[in-house]
Amino acid sequence: MADAFLSFAVQKLGDFLIQEISLRLSLRDEVTWLRNELLFIQSFLRDAELKQSRDQRVQQWVFEINSIANDAVAILETYTFEADKGDDDEFASRLKACACICRKEKKFYNVAKEIKSLKKRIMDISRKRETYGITNINYNSGEGSSNQVTTLRRTTSYVDEHDYIFVGLQDVVQKLLAELLKAEPRRSVLSIYGMGGLGKTTLARNLYNSLNSFPTRAWICVSQEYNTMDLLRNIIKSIQGRTKETLDLLERMTEGDLEIYLRDLLKERKYLVVVDDVWQREAWESLKRSFPNGKNGSRVIITTRKEDVAERADDRGFVHKLRFLSQEESWDLFRRKLLDVRAMVPEMESLAKDMVEKCRGLPLAIVVLSGLLSHKKGLNQWQKVKDHLWKNIKEDKSIEISNILSLSYNDLSTALKQCFLYFGIFPEDQVVKADDIIRLWMAEGFIPRGEERMEDVAEGILNELIRRSLVQVAETFWEKVTECKVHDLLRDLAIQKALEVNFFDIYDPRSHSISSLCIRHGIHSEGERYLSSLDLSNLNLRLIMFFDPYICNVFQHIDVFRHLYVLYLDIDEGGVIPDAIGSLYHLKFLRLTGIDNLPSSIGNLKNLQTLVVINGHASYCQLPRETVDLINLRHLVAPYTKPLVHISKLTSLQVLDGVVCDQWKDVDSADLVNLRELSMFDITKTYSLNSISSLKNLSFLKLICDIGQSFPSLEFVNCCEMLQKLWLEGRIEELPHLFSNSITMMVLRDSRLTEDPMPILGMLPNLRDLQLVGAYEGEEIMCSDNSFSQLEFLRLNRLQSLERWDLGTSAMPLIKGLGIYDCPNLKEIPERMKDVELLKRNYKW
Repeated sequence: MADAFLSFAVQKLGDFLIQEISLRLSLRDEVTWLRNELLFIQSFLRDAELKQSRDQRVQQWVFEINSIANDAVAILETYTFEADKGDDDEFASRLKACACICRKEKKFYNVAKEIKSLKKRIMDISRKRETYGITNINYNSGEGSSNQVTTLRRTTSYVDEHDYIFVGLQDVVQKLLAELLKAEPRRSVLSIYGMGGLGKTTLARNLYNSLNSFPTRAWICVSQEYNTMDLLRNIIKSIQGRTKETLDLLERMTEGDLEIYLRDLLKERKYLVVVDDVWQREAWESLKRSFPNGKNGSRVIITTRKEDVAERADDRGFVHKLRFLSQEESWDLFRRKLLDVRAMVPEMESLAKDMVEKCRGLPLAIVVLSGLLSHKKGLNQWQKVKDHLWKNIKEDKSIEISNILSLSYNDLSTALKQCFLYFGIFPEDQVVKADDIIRLWMAEGFIPRGEERMEDVAEGILNELIRRSLVQVAETFWEKVTECKVHDLLRDLAIQKALEVNFFDIYDPRSHSISSLCIRHGIHSEGERYLSSLDLSNLNLRLIMFFDPYICNVFQHIDVFRHLYVLYLDIDEGGVIPDAIGSLYHLKFLRLTGIDNLPSSIGNLKNLQTLVVINGHASYCQLPRETVDLINLRHLVAPYTKPLVHISKLTSLQVLDGVVCDQWKDVDSADLVNLRELSMFDITKTYSLNSISSLKNLSFLKLICDIGQSFPSLEFVNCCEMLQKLWLEGRIEELPHLFSNSITMMVLRDSRLTEDPMPILGMLPNLRDLQLVGAYEGEEIMCSDNSFSQLEFLRLNRLQSLERWDLGTSAMPLIKGLGIYDCPNLKEIPERMKDVELLKRNYKW
């Protein structure tokens, strides 16, 4: 893990020596010595990381290297920031010039003093290396883990498993669906229980997605440490939305008020609520009073590890104990998850069957074992895995799942380990956006810069963790993972391993404690107490992530943020952002919630790569014009109102999400040479979008019309030569006759076309996924022979007038999935489509 940090530090030190040409000779020598010494230590890291799982002292040694590398980078960045501020002063007089020189001398002195302190720590590290027997194994800076990371993108792809059900659950799904759909008017509760890793949440999710007849739906995760008021608020927000009025109202309510409010909200509705991961009977008892019996067929699904919780949830409810898989089902599941079944020779198959049998039908153990063996080549490596697991088996007992999980974790490369550990800092059962986790890894320096885009390399790492079954897919769209999570048992493993190396810690409000050795802090509750009562001033924190929705005035404590690389706020109201935020020079990732305005000092954050502003209650925020000074900004995700003049200065920009149409008209798009994704809103017919054709690397385009408006001419789309994914939402008076041949995915939503779009769309040579949602008002669609030659997935939704679908005999030869929803007048689908797999409705899209 330390390898990535050390490589980053060595690179930073080298850049510093090049850029700061005016350094004193003595200071230059100190920095050069530090760089060379860290480069030398790097050659011992591989041996140390092989030994650290067996020796706690070696593990601590690796962490100390990590800490030194982080501190070295922080010292240099702080010096550079302060020096730049001095250089920006206007020298109005000789006295001012002398003062500036004095300030710079002081900065030279401070950085030299801090580097001498690092030298002492490095010398101590070197002594310990000899004591622990860590040897040089010929580290080659041109190879190794950084290179492994960059190859992941090329060697790893993601297979869409959105509709995947664990082997052995198909019959259970049908049985429980029948129970839920019984003609029983009273509100009833279905409880699913079983040990961790059996697939309770997977089963509940499949049931939830299959029940389309419930107009009101909600899903909440309870977990071990729950707060009843938070659970009630979350259900209300998921049903009623997160408007400012709702948030303010809920904040003022007592627990009794919330119960009554939710009960009133549900009493006239037919609802489906999943209460996932209930640990105590009291948790359900505190909630069930809020679920009224309206005698309209409402249902509640509970998942729990505890039999008594399931049995006592409802006197007349249905209880299902989730069984273990049979040997045949276990082997089937193992083979399905194995990356290359054909490479498994008979001797390897025999080894694998022994190991799978010892998993005793526990799905999580089986899929993680399969993911581990998928990355072991040959009989000898499989035998080593078996030998390692057999060490921990007594007599004829099964393999402890913790041993399989630990072995799979230890098999990860340094880069994969640090990226996996990151999932542990999120709250239990939290669904994590793939974009967020990828951008967080980049901000931390886990993803090396190279020929490939960092975003692509990071996506490869995420896919690799999914392939190993260490990360679960929660949501996909257009062949990409959009949301993911980790199983509770794997999260526990991540937290344990993180604490062993002081990677991060999570604030415990019960003991009012958090590790002072960790440079990353996660705060899941009582954030105000964390900030006001703990002495955080000397911790040099690199990351703070707040998941307490009710914390206020975070920025009153901005002094503790001064070394942060990551500030992540998943809260309801962010408050007022002070000018002092501009002093957080190290920030690379900034996520804000409920912010209306950002101060002009935001332009000081020259290292910022990601700026995300999420407003649950307000449509837009205001970004100052200084935002265009963020020269390293790669991801700007913020629906903003005030035009950003000269936004084309942001030449590093990869993602721009939130720009309004009338702000785009003055943009010189030709300068945005790296822009790959553009999402634009409030489009009207009066504005031209032709300048989008100048975005030569654009691969994703999402355009949404203002309410009641139509698109202007869309002919420019034909000139976007790299465009692969296109989303058009709003009325289209005339569909362009030509689209770029590069398009593979397309959504047309609320287009209200009067002419059949299929003759035009069917000619796109690479189109694989098409969704028409309220896109066509005609009665017939016609797909002629040889059209849609590459189409694999088709969804027709809200085509209210559609009655007939004519399909040529050679049209859509590769179709694999079909979804038809809310097309009430469609009398019949073509005969050939009746055997195509039905796609489940995705309510998010």
